[in-house]
Amino acid sequence: MFEANSGQHTRKRPVTLSVRADLLEEARALSLNASQAAESGIALAVRQAKEEAWRKASKAGVDAYNERVTREGTLIKPVWLKTDGAL
Repeated sequence: MFEANSGQHTRKRPVTLSVRADLLEEARALSLNASQAAESGIALAVRQAKEEAWRKASKAGVDAYNERVTREGTLIKPVWLKTDGAL
Protein backbone atom coordinates (compact mmCIF):
# COMPACT_ATOMS: atom_id res chain seq x y z
CA MET A 1 0.00 0.00 0.00
CA PHE A 2 1.14 3.51 -0.73
CA GLU A 3 2.47 5.51 2.22
CA ALA A 4 1.35 9.11 2.59
CA ASN A 5 4.18 11.66 2.84
CA SER A 6 6.73 8.99 1.98
CA GLY A 7 9.95 10.75 1.10
CA GLN A 8 8.47 14.18 1.65
CA HIS A 9 9.78 16.64 4.20
CA THR A 10 7.06 17.53 6.62
CA ARG A 11 7.17 19.75 9.64
CA LYS A 12 8.00 17.92 12.84
CA ARG A 13 7.16 18.94 16.33
CA PRO A 14 8.45 17.79 19.68
CA VAL A 15 6.30 15.44 21.74
CA THR A 16 6.66 13.64 25.03
CA LEU A 17 6.35 9.87 24.90
CA SER A 18 6.58 7.23 27.57
CA VAL A 19 8.65 4.26 26.42
CA ARG A 20 9.63 1.14 28.34
CA ALA A 21 13.08 1.75 29.85
CA ASP A 22 14.47 -1.64 28.80
CA LEU A 23 13.36 -1.09 25.22
CA LEU A 24 14.91 2.37 25.09
CA GLU A 25 18.19 1.05 26.54
CA GLU A 26 18.28 -1.73 23.96
CA ALA A 27 17.63 0.74 21.15
CA ARG A 28 20.44 2.97 22.36
CA ALA A 29 22.81 -0.02 22.64
CA LEU A 30 22.02 -0.78 18.99
CA SER A 31 22.58 2.87 18.01
CA LEU A 32 18.98 3.24 16.87
CA ASN A 33 17.45 6.67 16.52
CA ALA A 34 14.54 6.54 18.97
CA SER A 35 12.68 9.39 17.26
CA GLN A 36 12.86 7.72 13.86
CA ALA A 37 11.86 4.37 15.36
CA ALA A 38 8.89 5.93 17.15
CA GLU A 39 7.84 7.78 14.01
CA SER A 40 8.06 4.56 11.97
CA GLY A 41 6.00 2.71 14.56
CA ILE A 42 3.35 5.43 14.63
CA ALA A 43 3.25 5.53 10.82
CA LEU A 44 2.75 1.76 10.73
CA ALA A 45 -0.04 1.93 13.32
CA VAL A 46 -1.77 4.73 11.37
CA ARG A 47 -1.51 2.78 8.10
CA GLN A 48 -2.92 -0.37 9.73
CA ALA A 49 -5.79 1.59 11.31
CA LYS A 50 -6.65 3.16 7.94
CA GLU A 51 -6.57 -0.24 6.23
CA GLU A 52 -8.87 -1.71 8.88
CA ALA A 53 -11.25 1.27 8.60
CA TRP A 54 -11.33 0.83 4.80
CA ARG A 55 -12.05 -2.91 5.16
CA LYS A 56 -14.94 -2.21 7.54
CA ALA A 57 -16.36 0.60 5.38
CA SER A 58 -16.04 -1.45 2.17
CA LYS A 59 -17.16 -4.84 3.50
CA ALA A 60 -20.77 -4.65 2.28
CA GLY A 61 -19.74 -3.60 -1.23
CA VAL A 62 -16.98 -6.19 -1.52
CA ASP A 63 -19.30 -8.93 -0.23
CA ALA A 64 -22.03 -7.90 -2.70
CA TYR A 65 -19.55 -7.93 -5.58
CA ASN A 66 -18.18 -11.35 -4.59
CA GLU A 67 -21.71 -12.76 -4.31
CA ARG A 68 -22.58 -11.43 -7.79
CA VAL A 69 -19.43 -12.93 -9.30
CA THR A 70 -20.18 -16.26 -7.61
CA ARG A 71 -23.75 -16.16 -8.88
CA GLU A 72 -23.21 -14.72 -12.38
CA GLY A 73 -19.50 -14.97 -13.08
CA THR A 74 -17.28 -12.13 -14.21
CA LEU A 75 -18.55 -9.55 -16.68
CA ILE A 76 -15.84 -10.45 -19.19
CA LYS A 77 -15.16 -14.14 -19.58
CA PRO A 78 -11.45 -15.00 -19.76
CA VAL A 79 -10.54 -16.24 -23.25
CA TRP A 80 -8.57 -19.17 -21.84
CA LEU A 81 -11.68 -20.75 -20.27
CA LYS A 82 -13.57 -23.39 -22.21
CA THR A 83 -17.29 -22.84 -22.67
CA ASP A 84 -18.02 -25.16 -19.74
CA GLY A 85 -15.90 -22.95 -17.44
CA ALA A 86 -13.00 -25.41 -17.14
CA LEU A 87 -9.41 -24.39 -17.78
